[in-house]
Amino acid sequence: MAAIETLVPPAKVAAAGAGSPVTVEARDVNVYYGEKQALKQVDLDVRRHEVTALIGPSGCGKSTFLRCINRMNDVIEGCRVTGRISLDGEDIYDSDLDVVALRARVGMVFQKPNPFPKSVYDNVAYGPRIHGMAANRGELDEIVANSLERAGLLKEVRDRLNDPGTGLSGGQQQRLCIARAIAVNPEVILMDEPCSALDPIATARIEELIDEIRANYTIVIVTHSMQQAARVSQRTAFFHLGELVEAGDTPEIFTSPRDRRTHGYITGRFG
Repeated sequence: MAAIETLVPPAKVAAAGAGSPVTVEARDVNVYYGEKQALKQVDLDVRRHEVTALIGPSGCGKSTFLRCINRMNDVIEGCRVTGRISLDGEDIYDSDLDVVALRARVGMVFQKPNPFPKSVYDNVAYGPRIHGMAANRGELDEIVANSLERAGLLKEVRDRLNDPGTGLSGGQQQRLCIARAIAVNPEVILMDEPCSALDPIATARIEELIDEIRANYTIVIVTHSMQQAARVSQRTAFFHLGELVEAGDTPEIFTSPRDRRTHGYITGRFG
């Protein structure tokens, strides 16, 4: 099997070191949409304060697995999940688990920026308000400012906090959505193709942001761009036809994959 040396930046190879503690642990996860099985016996560990990229062809189960982590599949009629997914050792499919509280711990950023039809301020303040995280307006102001700062947006919107969030540029809207996710202080942030609707400059800013915030959050990103996966992630998992083919440190997946299917996808033979 030929080595693949074009996708992994040298700095990324050096950055991928010893493993961190596991935040999300999936074991024997199967997902069914009615009679159709979308995921088959997936075992995957997501390490704390690392970026895990999920790659693979369209329809291979990447986004389905992502939605399992905050139980968004619960709202899909006919969807059934078996197996175990734990967050810090707690089974998130336990019948006694508070799903609303889970989704505060596991934030989500979608493919297309989706700010609420509210002001910039109210977009970020929405989660803290409904979860009772601020005792007064001063505390809420601080949460909003800190969240916008962490999302690299505060300087750009400081004088526009009362303007509609939908009036921002596409890249700014996506960073606003990241700020909104950060505002409830999650442990994990899920990102489903967060740059696919953005131009290259906005994409580069989001990628820089991902690298900055992973010091405080565990991030799982679905991406069709193998170059993006190589740039932003420490771990990569390759899915194909509902199966997790292999997972490992990003440099190893891109330079010496163990499975022929991974090699074929990375070299462009299919996908």
